[in-house]
Amino acid sequence: MAASILTLAPQGLYCPAGDFYVDPMRPVPRALITHGHADHARAGHGAVMATAETLAIMALRCGAGFARSQQVAPLGETIEVGGISVSFHPAGHVLGSAQIALTQGPEKIVVSGDYKRAADPTCLPFEPVACDIFITEATFGLPIFHHPDAAAEVAKLLDSVAMFPERTHLVGAYSLGKAQRLAALIRQAGWDRPLYIHGAMDKLMHFYAAQGIALGEVIRVADTGRAKLPGEIVLCPPSSLGDAWSRRFADPVACFASGWMRTRARARQRGVELPLIVSDHADWAELTATIRETGCREVWVTHGEADALVHWAGTQGIGAMPLHMLGYGDEDEAADQAAASA
Repeated sequence: MAASILTLAPQGLYCPAGDFYVDPMRPVPRALITHGHADHARAGHGAVMATAETLAIMALRCGAGFARSQQVAPLGETIEVGGISVSFHPAGHVLGSAQIALTQGPEKIVVSGDYKRAADPTCLPFEPVACDIFITEATFGLPIFHHPDAAAEVAKLLDSVAMFPERTHLVGAYSLGKAQRLAALIRQAGWDRPLYIHGAMDKLMHFYAAQGIALGEVIRVADTGRAKLPGEIVLCPPSSLGDAWSRRFADPVACFASGWMRTRARARQRGVELPLIVSDHADWAELTATIRETGCREVWVTHGEADALVHWAGTQGIGAMPLHMLGYGDEDEAADQAAASA
């Protein structure tokens, strides 16, 4: 796979003219980062360019010395890097997430990273960017995936809390993006009591609140004087749903907020009693609509259900290829497991 701007190297997507990588999978001298999830934002690079929020998130998660130097990329502004015009545009995935557009002469490539099209009160919405080549994920790249309205899924959670006031509802949610989005949606639905969180979520919850995002009163479970928290909502890393930590609560209801909860087998496999289909990725209709909106002549698929999306693109007269980038796609499971066990 090669184009005049980008090629696929062992470290990831590489721009020879600018001598930089986009979301590299191992440390490199210069990296442009789309967002702060651990499968895209790794420590150890020489120089990192990203949005201000993504740089701050990387510092929170990886430590202040995650790179030797940092450069803020303001959204919509063009930065020249070795003859390549680089600009960052909202991706709608998590706070600070961005698509990265690379232009050289008449050719423009957009690396989308991860993205969603649904409304999210905690981050800027996705903005389609016209391009020649669009590089997309395909996490939910099968026609069976259709994400329902997230507010309706939150209503299911609150209905369950009302129905079982003697039980604690434990909601598994990734610590970056999903947990904050759920908290904001729960507030929008009218829940005005405190939300309780696993300690692994504390730093990012505080960071989002400091950016002016309304999460309401959020209390670490370890800081409350109440033992079992009956009738309350507790947000925690998904890995904590089945461990000893979860057994301290009052007859807990295991909930998991994920697009994968569309498939019942996944919910059963994880022992989820109340699946909540809330995804921070585009579903099939959103993936295909986005590709059309970019007007691209080619689409490259980094990870996920690439074959189905490549086949669809071919039926639309759009050139397409899978990149099979194995380092992407695990969301933040590993990072959340490490934080939860710390």
